[in-house]
Amino acid sequence: MILRYATIVLAALLLAPTVGARELRIGITQFPSNLHPNIDSMAAKSYVLGLTHRPITTYDREWKLVCMLCVELPTFENGGAVRETAADGSEGVALTYRLRPDLFWGDGTPVSSADALFTWEVGRHPLSGVTNAELYRRIRRVEIVDERTFTLHVDRITFDYNAIGGFGLLPAHRERAIFEADPATYRNRTLFDTAPADPGLAMGPYRIVAVTPGSRIELARNPAWRGPPPSFERITIRAIENTAALEANLLAGEIDMIEGTLGLALDQALAFEKRHGDKFRVVYKPGLVYEHIDLRLDNPILADARVRRALLLALDRELLVRQLFEGRQPVAHSFMSQLDRMLAEDVPRWSHDPDQATRLLEEAGWRPGPGGIRRNAQGEPLRLDFQTTAGNRSRELVQQVLQGMWRKLGIDVAIKNEPPRVLFGETLARRRFTGMVMFAWISSPENVPRSILHGQEIPRAENGWAGQNYTGYANPRVDALLDAIERELDVEKRRALWRELQRIYAEDLPALPLYFRSDAHVWPKWLAGVEPTGHLAPTTLWVEDWRVAE
Repeated sequence: MILRYATIVLAALLLAPTVGARELRIGITQFPSNLHPNIDSMAAKSYVLGLTHRPITTYDREWKLVCMLCVELPTFENGGAVRETAADGSEGVALTYRLRPDLFWGDGTPVSSADALFTWEVGRHPLSGVTNAELYRRIRRVEIVDERTFTLHVDRITFDYNAIGGFGLLPAHRERAIFEADPATYRNRTLFDTAPADPGLAMGPYRIVAVTPGSRIELARNPAWRGPPPSFERITIRAIENTAALEANLLAGEIDMIEGTLGLALDQALAFEKRHGDKFRVVYKPGLVYEHIDLRLDNPILADARVRRALLLALDRELLVRQLFEGRQPVAHSFMSQLDRMLAEDVPRWSHDPDQATRLLEEAGWRPGPGGIRRNAQGEPLRLDFQTTAGNRSRELVQQVLQGMWRKLGIDVAIKNEPPRVLFGETLARRRFTGMVMFAWISSPENVPRSILHGQEIPRAENGWAGQNYTGYANPRVDALLDAIERELDVEKRRALWRELQRIYAEDLPALPLYFRSDAHVWPKWLAGVEPTGHLAPTTLWVEDWRVAE
């Protein structure tokens, strides 16, 4: 078996690109839970939609806010943004966006202001299930100026007032009838899931032509695209959830590249580069990728802050990143990366201290019991379920290391992993986990973590499972800080608010910070033009720049 595999690998490595500029085959570790631009948050979906869809605004590769669908960003200086006072006396802003004239859905229908109005109507509906419902609630109304110009009347002025990356335009001519038939079940009936190859859903350089659920998505050039033509006629995205199998498929020539944000972990990539660096380029991109463990805070065990602190004190994260990642991934002390200008250096740090962890557990009533597992006064064991994305070799290794560190303190952790599409599409989105879930948040620069920390963002059946506050964290002061940070235009005053938010997060620990990832992108030598951003915007938003190197 080993010899046969080695022969296949050797043959594949000697090949030039097998299909030239006709097709590019990309490997990722997750299959999207759905393909709707505004329902569920998953990096795999953002990566695919970067090929077929475009945000109105985004942060570019230099971390600057830019227009993708609009002619120019509305600002107070150019008159596109105008302060306005509502009937209740509150101050807001009117933002006028003019869509580029060369935008068309894949069936030839122009992308229009009617799409913006429909998108807002879906987002504001309490049962639609959109992820970033707060964004749509802030928009009082959408005013259509003309076919390609619309004004958003927003109920507040924030420091990033003209950034609306979460306002993913929907094709009204294809989706309105489905939504209006029953908004409560729209998320299960949208064409983005029931007919993803419908040309009328795509407005990017590519459109989806075939989907094999859980396995692959095939895309072809979108004939309605009027922007710079992409180099490749077709792109195939294959989901290979086991990272060892992902690497094997690359070496066997079944895929051409591995996407960094959804690919090999750093330790695996470092080893790969040592063996195959002469045939592939491995590019490491530090970024705003926060690897952490969400905690189910209404679990009686985890509701006690002393237990949460003990869980973190039990972990030697410095040893973990040093041994597994050669020290290339910095330990996280809150949700804020050292690359972000609003990082506070003086937040509490829970360094490895098993003695203090033991004291906290005993103060919380957890004492040594039979089999070395701690128990409370009622004899109940200190036992927690621990989940992550099945098949991700690095995460599963980290998980086992953490399990062993907790075991030394008498904490029994049961590993119950799930495929990514189940973990993100069901378990997290509907808060079906009972203990701990390890995954990563990818954010944009100076991103206000409202959707993951605000008490109003806890997914529930009554709000259509909107929001990303999976932990169930609710802290009135944090809610007030999130509101204040957004509204504070003075940078230094905002910095002070950020510092307090990071301090509270580090003290309360609604989640356990682990480290900030450096993503490893693996490309064939013949591929050029791919530039990782290091933040939320996927590389596919600039797929027009990708090409076969001359």
